[in-house]
Amino acid sequence: MEWRLFATLSETAGADRVSLDVDGEATLREAFDALLDAHPDLATELLDDDETLYDHVRLLVDGGDPFAEADGWATTVDAESELALFPPVSGG
Repeated sequence: MEWRLFATLSETAGADRVSLDVDGEATLREAFDALLDAHPDLATELLDDDETLYDHVRLLVDGGDPFAEADGWATTVDAESELALFPPVSGG
């Protein structure tokens, strides 16, 4: 599967795309944890002290919001899934 990282997240990871190997299907949470295992510095930008995703971070699975349109962290992802993380952005 491939994670796409935007803005400060790509700077922290040193890449705007991170490919991870997945055997069969995984849950979104398993895929997210694999990303953090590969790039632990991202945790401070994505998770609060309770290990909960910050409200201001947007996470998409194949272009959709898994928390509004699917099963949240239990959403099934596979090797073909495109996952994206967006930090808050501002500007004018």
